[in-house]
Amino acid sequence: MREGRSFAEYVKNKCYNGLYEAAEEYVQQNWETMDLWTKNVHRIGSVDVDDVIVQRVYIHDLPEMRVEFEVGLELQLTVHEGDYHYDETDECNPWLRVTCDGDLACSLDDWEIHNIEEYSPKNPPSNSLSDALVPYIPYDKLEDVATEFLEEYYPKALVIPGHGEKPVWVDPEILAKTLHLNIVQQRIRKDHSVFGQIYFESTDNALFYDEDRDEEIEEHVDGKTIVVDPEAFLLRTFGCGRNTVIHECVHWVKHRKVFALEKLFNQGASSISCEVVGGADSAISRSAAELMEKQANQLTPRIQMPAAPFRAKANEYIGKYMRDTNAKHTIDVMEMVITELETDFMVSRQAVKIRLVELGFEEAIGTYTYLDGHYVKPHGFRKGALKTNQTFSVSAQDAAIQRMINPELREKVGSGDYLFVDNHYVYNAPLYLTRDVFGNLDLTDYARSHMDECCLAFDMSIKSVYGAEYHTVCFLNREESDITFEIVYHNGYQNAPQSRQVALREAQRKEEIEVRRKMTDDPVFNFSLLKEWRQLSYMDIARKITNDEDKWENLSKTISRTAKGETSPSLETAVQICFAMNLPPEISMKMLESWRIMFNPVDIKHQWIKEALWVKYPEPMPAVRRYLAQYGVEL
Repeated sequence: MREGRSFAEYVKNKCYNGLYEAAEEYVQQNWETMDLWTKNVHRIGSVDVDDVIVQRVYIHDLPEMRVEFEVGLELQLTVHEGDYHYDETDECNPWLRVTCDGDLACSLDDWEIHNIEEYSPKNPPSNSLSDALVPYIPYDKLEDVATEFLEEYYPKALVIPGHGEKPVWVDPEILAKTLHLNIVQQRIRKDHSVFGQIYFESTDNALFYDEDRDEEIEEHVDGKTIVVDPEAFLLRTFGCGRNTVIHECVHWVKHRKVFALEKLFNQGASSISCEVVGGADSAISRSAAELMEKQANQLTPRIQMPAAPFRAKANEYIGKYMRDTNAKHTIDVMEMVITELETDFMVSRQAVKIRLVELGFEEAIGTYTYLDGHYVKPHGFRKGALKTNQTFSVSAQDAAIQRMINPELREKVGSGDYLFVDNHYVYNAPLYLTRDVFGNLDLTDYARSHMDECCLAFDMSIKSVYGAEYHTVCFLNREESDITFEIVYHNGYQNAPQSRQVALREAQRKEEIEVRRKMTDDPVFNFSLLKEWRQLSYMDIARKITNDEDKWENLSKTISRTAKGETSPSLETAVQICFAMNLPPEISMKMLESWRIMFNPVDIKHQWIKEALWVKYPEPMPAVRRYLAQYGVEL
């Protein structure tokens, strides 16, 4: 474990004499008004300062390399009796708050005291830097910090593009030039474990891998240099070259003070190195290094894809492609949107996907999920329904393992309630499952936009060397990588609607079985039974079959005659009545049987209509017609 560098410890050593002198002067001038408590002394006559102890150091960031620090100073005082009738002394330990500032660039040699007052523990100051001088950046302030970064160093990237205009992408070379940083491409480690380095000072001892000699050699590197390994990458595409340069620029702007503190303890320090495993392989403490790396990882995509212009372009592309393709759901166009944004902002597909989710476009979670050698079709769910470490999509191997080892899941699958389709455990209901042209089961459009309603969720954890700061990235990407995911079924998520869906299905199933039990071979009796069950009039059924008002009256009369047995319906009329009444398959098949309606097993039109009766019955007629039209069948 590397030794942690402490600014408080440095202040104790560097500033002790000055703090002692200032405290002594303050006490001698103000002891009569200070709140000094003593048990033995009746009336204080004089006070001696025996020692001072630095107990707290609160650090505030200032421009350039300057810092302000407030020292909580505990005093060890000897209090002398002022009443000549007594000869008593006592000890007293009040605190002072001493406000100072100084420049790290000159090792705080210029530090000064600006204010001294009595310390109040009820109102401690807040820190903007940690004791290792890493800035405090709360998660909910990341967008603000990224915006401030761009306002100072790349303001054009914040301009919201007009409709049809391209956004200004952050060119890493221009950003580095603005910061007066040089970029060098160099093989850093043999195993590519370090993807980037930022050199704050010149050194003759920079270690790089020499392929010809197959060993690490020392070379000179100038200060203010970013070194990028062109062959290394962080979690596949996450650490590409452009990303790496901006990542190192964040270190330069936000973490120079951390390096300066390290330099105060270690004159040989020159750089911060960023490892593929997550964390910085430098001489600074591991906790500080991990926090810096986490901040750089969090800020880099927010700098590359600023919230306002990125959100504007995302909404523009969503609207455009939904209009162009007549899409019903955002998930239907999200892959095209991601492709456009990937090109506009010159970032990876995974980075775009993650950024979309961060900005509230949760439909992006269900895109570009790569499992079992293929991309799972896009899918969406109720906002907030899925936790960051959960997924609806699992590999076939994980699905099989969980089915074998988890009795609850095994029961759900064994009962036929859930089927494994397109890498999801989907509730076995016609509203959610359909069959493709080859007879393969597939999710309905409704299911893909309501995954929380019909699919089981699985908890994920990562079994690898990668740091926790990358977990969100990995869960959202689910792409091929060296990361191993552990999938565990824990009854989905706590607020899952699956139990309600199961209860609904059980109630529906019970009701359907009872209705089906009452049906006979008499079509008049059956129609009356179903009409009462669905509480539909003849006109209601006609309106559900067609939107053409001119046809409602005649169609209503046709349905009435059919219901009363005055006429026998054609196959098309009969099935349209079944669709309009949303009859479950077993019931619709019995109704058709009582009408003596038979499907020709060699007539493709008949077979598609029959298939639709099984998989499309819960949906309105327009959806049924669209479904059949793609197979050349019209009703």
